[in-house]
Amino acid sequence: MPLKLLDATVSSFDSIFEKFKSDAPNNKANLILFLADKDPCTSRSWCPDCVRAEPVIYNKLEASAMDGDVAVLRAYVGDRPTWRNPQHPWRLHSTFKLTGVPTLLRWDWENHAITARLEDHEAHLHPKIEALLSTK
Repeated sequence: MPLKLLDATVSSFDSIFEKFKSDAPNNKANLILFLADKDPCTSRSWCPDCVRAEPVIYNKLEASAMDGDVAVLRAYVGDRPTWRNPQHPWRLHSTFKLTGVPTLLRWDWENHAITARLEDHEAHLHPKIEALLSTK
């Protein structure tokens, strides 16, 4: 079964999130992964925590996708100055309340709620990712 990836920026998030939500009932798991943008000069994330966590997360998600479709909405927070702004919309969002990146969320499509969350300091830990994936 495939790993389904959707990418969104702050400006495109609402429309992409609507598509993500409409497809959600067809998936075993629906996840939102908030990440830092890639630096155009290096093609690498400006966020060292994202650089460390992304390969671990994708490895676990690909293994999990063997048992059923896993959808991941990758939401890019912007460049460093954009993210550092205390008024960033995802910092203030009533549901997401981001404090750091990467942040991995498990989305419950039936209740339109977050059922599990990994913050930047734990998003690279294999057991934590496995626990998030097994959450209903």
